[in-house]
Amino acid sequence: MRKLVISRLFLYRYRFILGYIVLGLIFCGLVCLMPFFSPNGLSVAEQESVTASYNLHFSSITSGDLVDLPYHVLQKLSILAFGMNTFGIRFPSILLGLALGLFLILLLNRWFKSNVALLASILTVLSTPFLYLAGTGTPLIMLVFWPTVLLWLGSKIQGEKSPNPVFCYVFALVLLLSIYTPHLIYLVIFIIIFALWNPHLRYTIKSLPKLPMITIGLVLLAGLGIWITNLVSSSSVAMSLFFARNFKISSFLGNIWTGFAPFFSWATPLEGVYLSPMIGLASFALALTGLFSTTKGFFASRNAIASCFIVFSVVLAGFDPNSALLIVLPFSILTAHGLRYLLEKWYGLFPENPYARIFAVFPLGILLLLMTIPALNHYAFGYRYTPAVANQFETDLSLVSESLSKNTYLYIPEESLTSEFYKVYEDRTHNVSVVSELDFLTNAEKNDIATLGKVAFSLPKGYRLSKIITSPKSDNSDRIYIYKYSES
Repeated sequence: MRKLVISRLFLYRYRFILGYIVLGLIFCGLVCLMPFFSPNGLSVAEQESVTASYNLHFSSITSGDLVDLPYHVLQKLSILAFGMNTFGIRFPSILLGLALGLFLILLLNRWFKSNVALLASILTVLSTPFLYLAGTGTPLIMLVFWPTVLLWLGSKIQGEKSPNPVFCYVFALVLLLSIYTPHLIYLVIFIIIFALWNPHLRYTIKSLPKLPMITIGLVLLAGLGIWITNLVSSSSVAMSLFFARNFKISSFLGNIWTGFAPFFSWATPLEGVYLSPMIGLASFALALTGLFSTTKGFFASRNAIASCFIVFSVVLAGFDPNSALLIVLPFSILTAHGLRYLLEKWYGLFPENPYARIFAVFPLGILLLLMTIPALNHYAFGYRYTPAVANQFETDLSLVSESLSKNTYLYIPEESLTSEFYKVYEDRTHNVSVVSELDFLTNAEKNDIATLGKVAFSLPKGYRLSKIITSPKSDNSDRIYIYKYSES
């Protein structure tokens, strides 16, 4: 009887390729489909982002608010192409989420063995904070996207005897684009200082071809000049990029608590757009194991990078609580360290037994299932049915699109946060006429009048309540009141 050689089996030889194919299919499916299921509706931050993106014009490049410019450009193009709907609003985040997942997987493969990188990739890209970043129509994903791309590009340059010049040029362009994301100017400054201090990187820069180097330099100077011009001309832009628009030093510690509380509130869900806990207790324990396992080799590059990014995340959360989501990046690195530590300890128990490596697949598989399936279930249904979180997302846009007939007057108070958002909707669809002045309704010419929520004023004579459009939300379920004109 022929002896079975495990290393020759097809599933064994191509286990990592097959694993990444399965992970890629699951990840792409979740990122592309989950935003239409959960969160159910749009948050105020998403509506503000849509307004900022749609009002972006070419003149903004030289004189305007350039905060999160790359994302707003993508979102405006998406709205123009796909319309004012959930897909059009969230498509940039879906696209960037797919790219972020790819670069994160490539980064982990660059730093860790294939078995560790695959397992860490599964736990990271299928986690609640990662899926939230990829499924919300705000520029928040850029805070994690740019550092991840820079780390991967840096890993292709640092330590190589003759790095590909293309990686150097792309690194410089990404570095330029990242300064338009709030707070990342600090990361850029650190990278520049490190590049000037490191002799190998100085030599790499000097050895690059001169003509492309000059071209890239001119592009960087032009982009930096526009950035500095806007910084000097607008104090609000400077505050947004360096701190936060309404930042106060007295609120620094409170912002840190607010930013990280959703990650570790395992007992009671917190009210807000973040579903707590954003990190499961088992995942936190694994990352903590990874952190403690790196104490001996702390000054190894990836260990120091993870620790520095944790400190960086804490500081940025003091400026803006939303910036705490940057912890996703060091969390993925520490998770990989924790998995590497567990595998090394397991193999250390059976150094001469090849079957122990096969047997380890079963407990590891159970561990992954126990960590990923509850996390996905928590994300998918928590954003829909947890009142403290679900009520932060409004379904008004879909209700307006489906329920209002053409030429309806949609009344929204001028002071309402959604007023500008629905003016964008009016401009893109021409289905409704958004009005804020009550006097204008007296000249409604007998068109239907709709109001978002019940309003305490008398409508023009002859109008009667025709229909109430409800939402499945637990609070304010009566979302749209439709009034029709009647002669009697």
